Amino acid sequence: MEGKALIDRLVRLGLTTYEAKAYAALVRRDSFTAAQVARQAGLPRQRIYDVLASLVEKGLASTRPGGVVKYAAIAPEAAVDRLVAARRREMADLERDAVDVIAGLTPQYDAGQAHSDPLEYIEVLRDRGAINERFAELQAAVKREILVFTKPPYATPPQENVEGIEVTRTHEARSVYALSILDDPATREGVRRFIKAGEDARFVPEVPLKLVIIDEAIVMFGMQDPVGGGQELTIMVVEHHALAQTLKLAFDAVWSTGLTFEQADDLRVRQAAQPA
Repeated sequence: MEGKALIDRLVRLGLTTYEAKAYAALVRRDSFTAAQVARQAGLPRQRIYDVLASLVEKGLASTRPGGVVKYAAIAPEAAVDRLVAARRREMADLERDAVDVIAGLTPQYDAGQAHSDPLEYIEVLRDRGAINERFAELQAAVKREILVFTKPPYATPPQENVEGIEVTRTHEARSVYALSILDDPATREGVRRFIKAGEDARFVPEVPLKLVIIDEAIVMFGMQDPVGGGQELTIMVVEHHALAQTLKLAFDAVWSTGLTFEQADDLRVRQAAQPA
């Protein structure tokens, strides 16, 4: 067997790489000094005494006193038998631990399966990274339709919502935007890309709240913190058909009052041209 393969097998039997190299060096002669083992095995001098002491403790080597202490290998058959026996003891201990862990956790698992949180269909998010991630998950899960009230502050601005563009191309998508969204050139261009991808957009003077309705089953809506000046967002995700259907009625009511992009754009141009 090649040297590296032999070392790898010794490591699998429970030795460290340094211990395996030291033992493989020891078997080549009746005995060695620590310095000789280090040279033969290619090990650091500052580590060799610890490595040899560990081999002695494991019963794979012995010491021979004298002016200079020497180390001798135990016969390979006996050494391997001791390693295998140690592994068997470890496995037996592991199996006992496994039985104890199963016995300890099974009652808790069974009790947990019987427990139902009455509000488990409600999810509350405040971290912007978590909001972005959850919104991306919801967009990817759309099967038929997505309805959106869009207003600042944005977790993901329209011009950065690449995933939303793909959803718009393949599903029914309707959005209601606040007219003020057209005042920012980058956001305005982002909205134009959504419309070009197939979104049916309307614009109103004021959007009541940030809202997403997916397949009349899941709603995601934002509540601005009045104490934080309206810049802090608390987002709720609720999986509830009745709520989603009710909010869709509200969405349709606002939608019916909205302007198309061309109408809204023309209105903002005229408003901007009016003297202050």
